[in-house]
Amino acid sequence: MPVGFIGVGNIGSPMAHQILRAGFSLVVHDVRKEAADSLLEAGAVWANSPPDLAQQCEVVITCLPGPPEMEEVMLGGGGVVDAIQPGSLYIDHSTNAPTLVQKVHEACSSKGVGMVDAPVSGGLELAQTRDLLVMVGGDANAVERATPYLDAIAKRVMHTGPIGSGCICKILHNSASFTLDVVMAECWTTGVRAGVDPNVLVKVFNEGALGHMISLKVRLRDTYLKGDFDPRFALKLARKDLGLATDLAREYGVPVRLVELCEQEMVAAMERGWAERDTSIMLTLQEERAGAQVRTTGAKT
Repeated sequence: MPVGFIGVGNIGSPMAHQILRAGFSLVVHDVRKEAADSLLEAGAVWANSPPDLAQQCEVVITCLPGPPEMEEVMLGGGGVVDAIQPGSLYIDHSTNAPTLVQKVHEACSSKGVGMVDAPVSGGLELAQTRDLLVMVGGDANAVERATPYLDAIAKRVMHTGPIGSGCICKILHNSASFTLDVVMAECWTTGVRAGVDPNVLVKVFNEGALGHMISLKVRLRDTYLKGDFDPRFALKLARKDLGLATDLAREYGVPVRLVELCEQEMVAAMERGWAERDTSIMLTLQEERAGAQVRTTGAKT
């Protein structure tokens, strides 16, 4: 039986094309039939509704804008769950609410249908080249069944844990990414007001430690994530650097709310007597507030 794909918009369309290129027969549906034109020209078959698609396919894939659309397609009156056949597999690529994913999983399970949540990271550009990361939540059997279809759309497939964990990873990854964008804008606008060419500023960010992801790939790996706070870069020096930045922003009247928040964290950490410890020790203040400690495999005890 063919694979069904619901939601062939900006990112869904190139993902569905990858399914076709991998040699699978494909049935598609979207609220806008014209969105599927290139897929139909490439050999896909149109379904008039999500239930119609589900009745034809043993694997149903959705890639929808968000929770309301996914809930309506799956659980709405005459939705996919009502039409899908027992023994089928459901893969959701939507960036979704974990609680809704679990709700739909329960509905699927009651019909003998396996499910994984499998949001992707990489966007339209990487979907076109298959250079995506897929974060897959679900039990081992469902993930194994889904793997051929996930491999068709992505070079990297990561099993993140139980159902819903893929979406947890995706939404938190995006939260960090968007927040970093805001703080970079704070720094860039300060630099421009202070007289630096924006082309130079952006190049510095690309060529420096930030652009090479040194913090994520080296420093935090070797300090915070191991619970090892012997100083690589002492907190008191980081506080000095950030103080110079906030002084500069105030001099030019530039609001830097996230930078100031980070400065407050540094001050609070230094008040604990941690000035000589590694800068990353300030992150343990958030651990205390959250009641959750973040340590990776091989962490120092």
